[in-house]
Amino acid sequence: MRKVCVSIYVCILVVFPFVDLSTSNQENLKDTLCTTCTWRESTKLSRLETIKFQILSKLRLEQTPNISKNAIKHVLPKAPLLQDIIDHYDLQRDSSSAGSLEDDDYHATTETIIFIPTKPEFLTEATENPKCCYFKVSTKLQLNKITKAQLWIYLKPIQRPTTVVVQILRLIKPLKDGSRHIGIRALKLEMNPGPGSWQSIDVKTVLQNWLRHPETNRGIEIKAFDGNGEDLAVTNNENGLMPFIEVKVTDAPKRFRRESGIDCDDHSAETMCCRYPLLVDFEAIGWDWVIAPKKYKANECSGECGIDFLQKYPHSHLVNQANQKGYTGPCCSPTKLSSINMLYFNDDAEVIQSKVPGMVVDRCGCT
Repeated sequence: MRKVCVSIYVCILVVFPFVDLSTSNQENLKDTLCTTCTWRESTKLSRLETIKFQILSKLRLEQTPNISKNAIKHVLPKAPLLQDIIDHYDLQRDSSSAGSLEDDDYHATTETIIFIPTKPEFLTEATENPKCCYFKVSTKLQLNKITKAQLWIYLKPIQRPTTVVVQILRLIKPLKDGSRHIGIRALKLEMNPGPGSWQSIDVKTVLQNWLRHPETNRGIEIKAFDGNGEDLAVTNNENGLMPFIEVKVTDAPKRFRRESGIDCDDHSAETMCCRYPLLVDFEAIGWDWVIAPKKYKANECSGECGIDFLQKYPHSHLVNQANQKGYTGPCCSPTKLSSINMLYFNDDAEVIQSKVPGMVVDRCGCT
């Protein structure tokens, strides 16, 4: 009989443990937080893979461009223009507190293209080879409206004030009179002693002509003579000072949106739908082809959608139930997305500046 009583007492202890209620609540809260942390970590990994897929898809890249850090250091011009773009893209503004302009389309909107000199793809006579330079112009540019095209050249430093005459010549097939060049632009500069400098020349008309008649693109020659007949133009890859062409193209239509939501951090005990920080590090995932930004805040949505949502958005809930088979209720998802600006190398080793829509979660809500 005593054994039976002991057994019953043990069972009572198991079913109805004598513990302090406050301690129990703390343990339950701790378990809930641990489960939530594990869930968020899992969703972060899933979100990162989705982001990688979306970026490649929106940039119309079938795979990541094959270019290494060393190659980038060798071919990327060391011009203040590019450095300014890189510095600007490394700064990211959080637009969650107000409305923002957004792209309507899925794909990235190209804003700037940097063409770097390459070797001609066609066979030429030895006398036809340009001193500098041949720029491979993508025919995809025909789909965009060019607003600006500038050739940037670097001039060597001078020791005394002088007048420098810059000439840009377009290489053509030899004519009957033996001519092999057609003048594009001529520029007279008054230069003072000091360090070398970057100069820009408008080549929009030339670029448009190359797009209309690609066979006429046989390269150009750049000359910049001072009063003593010395050529000051740097036309080779000397310390990253080779010439390049900067092209500006039109942007896509935009729309204005404003929505509300709440923000949380990784240590938050919030269980309702909330926006959480998520940092994408391109170097960490091996994407060396991305010049800037090296990192950006993508953010993510996580949390529950309770009865408050049904009271606030009854129409949306009814529409979803009517239109979706297997609808199980509202889901915490982005309600406001914004773009990121990217500077990157494409498959043709061109430096592209693009605006990629829908890559930053600014607001989360139950939909």
